[in-house]
Amino acid sequence: MYNWVFYIIVIFVVGEYLFSQWLASRNRRAASPVLPDELRDLYDEQKYADQQNYFRVNDRFGFITSSYTTLLVLLMLIIGGFGWLDMWASSLFGALIPVTLFFFAVLFLANDLLTMPFDWYDTFVIEDRFGFNKTSYKTFIADKLKSWGFGAVIGGLLLAVIVWLYEWLGSSFWWVACIVVIVFSVLMNMFYSEWIVPLFNKQTPLEEGELRDAIEEFADRAGFKLNNIYVIDGSKRSTKANAYFSGLGPKKRIVLYDTLIADLNTEEIVAVLAHEIGHYKHKHTWQMLMVSVANTLLTFFLLSLVLESSILAEAMGGDKSSFPLALVAFGLLYTPLGLLTGIGINALSRRNEYQADAFAASFGLAEALLGGLKKLSMKSLSNLTPDPLYVKVYYSHPTLLQRMEALHK
Repeated sequence: MYNWVFYIIVIFVVGEYLFSQWLASRNRRAASPVLPDELRDLYDEQKYADQQNYFRVNDRFGFITSSYTTLLVLLMLIIGGFGWLDMWASSLFGALIPVTLFFFAVLFLANDLLTMPFDWYDTFVIEDRFGFNKTSYKTFIADKLKSWGFGAVIGGLLLAVIVWLYEWLGSSFWWVACIVVIVFSVLMNMFYSEWIVPLFNKQTPLEEGELRDAIEEFADRAGFKLNNIYVIDGSKRSTKANAYFSGLGPKKRIVLYDTLIADLNTEEIVAVLAHEIGHYKHKHTWQMLMVSVANTLLTFFLLSLVLESSILAEAMGGDKSSFPLALVAFGLLYTPLGLLTGIGINALSRRNEYQADAFAASFGLAEALLGGLKKLSMKSLSNLTPDPLYVKVYYSHPTLLQRMEALHK
């Protein structure tokens, strides 16, 4: 059971944990107790104290949750829990597809149940303490049940197709599986707002009036055909504000959180949407989709090389080659490479954010965008002075100060 692959997996799990904690310690030291001069018009002394307190509370909570999940994984590895689960699934079902579906259903459900107290505490204690939480107990439970149902239907179907392709094509299944995953990703991108969002939130068309007129006027100036502007009831869960652009081609739509409309003025909302339209104009959606495709191809190719390895199954506590055990082992072994590709993808994402900001600025909306970003940052009590290395590893967006500096240029 404890072969050389087992020890490599343990080293990777512990190494990732130690690396993340080292970065977190750097981030703690970088958190300045003194408000940056550029933002003295944004926070008063009490509000900045709240921001610092919010950061410290979340930092401690992050350490506890990260330590807990790492210990769970190590415990499962040491006692051979993954191998035991695989043998149990195999004793219940004869075919690979139901064995795999049962294995990951139990794993997913057990993990979610074991981490649910942390989700509960984060929502109803931390977020509530700082005035963010608007989620009711009923909504929290309903969201959990819906996410389980969605995962069972959509995730189960996708996993079943991948296993079927593996049974049909053997180790060469990977390129067909990639096509399936890519098609699935494109469909989700196109229809996310129509199919998935209504399960959790209510969306209504933005009503006629000053804001809609301003958005449509800007869209015409920018040469952006826009028919779908929706408002989502984000306030049923949180006071934090957001806006996003979803869909492709005729299915594209802009979605505004009702909290965003409440917190920003008309020009600032238009500037935020100009930023989102900038992503579309620079083809960032397609660009990131292509990056995701390349990453998926690499992942499936590497997976195909080890799926039939009995050594991986033995490292996970099994006694013979196993598709489910190989998937779990591969996921853990992929950690260093996943970290590197994640850093690269985040770097590209931050570059795209600068380009989208510049697009909004090219229409004379730099100051309005800055005003909106400042308000959003203040409202969410964002960390204003994160560690630069921490930003490079984890941030998909530049910091507020970095975006301010770029826009001022």
